[in-house]
Amino acid sequence: MMQRGTISVHLVEEALVVARQRGFDIDAVLTLAGIAPGLLADATARVPASQYAALWIHLARAMNCEFFGMDRHPMRPGSFTLMARSAHGAETVGQALRRALRFISLILDDFQPRLVREGERASVVLTETGEPLRAFTYCTFWLILHGLTCWLAGRRIPVTAAEFRCAEPPYTEDYRTLFTHDLRFGRSRTRLEFDAAVLDLPVKRSEAELKSFLRRAPANILVKYRSNDSLTVQVRRRLRRLDATEWPDFDRLAGELHMSPSTLRRRLDGEGQNYQAIKDSLRRDLAIRCLSEGTNSVADIAERLGFADPSSFHRAFKKWTGMLPGEFRRGSAGAETAVPRDDGRAA
Repeated sequence: MMQRGTISVHLVEEALVVARQRGFDIDAVLTLAGIAPGLLADATARVPASQYAALWIHLARAMNCEFFGMDRHPMRPGSFTLMARSAHGAETVGQALRRALRFISLILDDFQPRLVREGERASVVLTETGEPLRAFTYCTFWLILHGLTCWLAGRRIPVTAAEFRCAEPPYTEDYRTLFTHDLRFGRSRTRLEFDAAVLDLPVKRSEAELKSFLRRAPANILVKYRSNDSLTVQVRRRLRRLDATEWPDFDRLAGELHMSPSTLRRRLDGEGQNYQAIKDSLRRDLAIRCLSEGTNSVADIAERLGFADPSSFHRAFKKWTGMLPGEFRRGSAGAETAVPRDDGRAA
């Protein structure tokens, strides 16, 4: 199941950096993707993941590169398809990942990726010789690789840590949502860490499934892959049936799920989640829906979502979206906002 959402205009701007430098008609490309050029003037704005995917496709065609022109050697259109087909023929996720990395090594020049397995942890490490690249460059590579690997495994692969050689950029919220809250900047190397047991999982995707996956790319790698039977999904569904003011505390939730608090914490951690993050995600989704579709006051919405007072809600919403509730409501008037649902469809 895919958790659909929105992408910050910060990432839209990052995607356009090289195209701007090369003199492309940015307004024309944005318009083709369904993104109003004027939206970029609002640093707090967000666009549907589907529009960001369309932007990726149109930039790839215009620049003859599926990697936003960020490497000395272009990743020609069709490269992702060839990489996916090469990985699809593997027997295990580890073998598939090695094939994908070998393919990328032949395409890109600015870094060389390799798979490292150390005990219970595995990492994809990038070897670089020049100055650190942008965080967006690293994260775009992770997005491509991680999205493909999750699909091949048929499950969400939790990222336990992500390290970057570069300094922390001003905006990281979407990276934390897509990968992990444990982002470490200014490190000696760039790497993505995950559970090594994933490497032994079998690849059981048919040719028909591969064709469907490729038809939907890159939209399907811009959102988190979640299996229907994951504990995270179970917890989200349980909470959705209740008012936010009735959500159980952690120990009570563990009892309702017939497990100890330590087991619940360990299993959620294994999926790259924690209870507070799940509650925050649901509150954000509910807040966006209430502000977009309803006429209740901000104070009423804050109370419904279980906040002690409106000011607490204002601070939380600003952290989630970069906007105050009133600003968001005014900006969403007359516009359609994608809100994640647990059935994988946009509300």
